[in-house]
Amino acid sequence: MTATQDADIGSLLRGWRERRRLSQLDLASRAEVSTRHLSFVETGKSNPTREMIHRLATHLDVPLRERNHLLLSAGFAPQHPERRLDAPELLAVSAALGQILDAHLPNPALVLDRWWDVIDRNSATDLLLEGCSAHLLDPPVNAVRLSLHPEGLAPRIRNLGQWRSHLIGQVTARAQRTGDARLRALADEVTAYPGDAAGTPGAGDVVVPLNLTTQRGDLSFFSISAAVESALDVTVDELRIETFYPADEATTRHLNREGTGRT
Repeated sequence: MTATQDADIGSLLRGWRERRRLSQLDLASRAEVSTRHLSFVETGKSNPTREMIHRLATHLDVPLRERNHLLLSAGFAPQHPERRLDAPELLAVSAALGQILDAHLPNPALVLDRWWDVIDRNSATDLLLEGCSAHLLDPPVNAVRLSLHPEGLAPRIRNLGQWRSHLIGQVTARAQRTGDARLRALADEVTAYPGDAAGTPGAGDVVVPLNLTTQRGDLSFFSISAAVESALDVTVDELRIETFYPADEATTRHLNREGTGRT
């Protein structure tokens, strides 16, 4: 939920424009509307149509959940449904996500929602959960909280400062992009956890690695995130697949030996 959900449509659109650091002239030019009309919309002198809201939201890169909030604030019905992942309309998407998790074995892979809550995972992620406190594994498991909490992965992450800075930066950036109060609260929570504020990249690093100590030895990963770019449903729009690939030969050999199926 956004902090400005109950504001009027003009204030909301102005907030999104300012969040994107665009002037009225910039947005008006991109959306092919007059600056005067845009000014009237933002100040409440003119009521935007559904089509105008859609056009402005597209050029402001407003996520689907917040587009629905914009429409509601203007007195229109939401445009984008928010279904459960097990709804009949989403069965094809759910099946594809399961296939992707299976296909990434023996590499750890997770399906995450907007707030980094774990929706599904394959069994290769078990090695990431070793030694984590049980209360952090109670559903819904939050991947960011689990990673940075002192009773989670944090004590086993050898480059904790670097990984912590990377994750907090991602959460903060998504909170800024969406205006989501829950994401801002998550960023504040994990920032307060003990740990270095930043870390120094290794001399040979080309991506931020997750250097993890496990019962099987020291492993090193880098992550790749994927999304459904053509989503029209809020749930689907907010899903991300996070896959961890081996960053060195030792980790590759270990994963190949341990290859298993989904949980």
